[in-house]
Amino acid sequence: MRKASTSHPPAVSEPSSYEEALAELDGLVQRMEAGQMPLDQLLVSYQRSAQLLEFCKARLEAVEQQVKVLEEGQLKPWTNA
Repeated sequence: MRKASTSHPPAVSEPSSYEEALAELDGLVQRMEAGQMPLDQLLVSYQRSAQLLEFCKARLEAVEQQVKVLEEGQLKPWTNA
């Protein structure tokens, strides 16, 4: 008799950059919005999307903290000059 598998799916590696995470997140969202994924794959994609979103938020917060330090603790308006 075969045992039901109780192992978790393999861990997906962390993106190497904010841009990589954003590109993967964009691709996942497009595939989910297309409505062609099986339910199980949709759940896995949703979970991965949540991980990527947290990664992006953490990177943005880290950059914000670095800007605060560079600007002597005062955030200044961002200019595209």
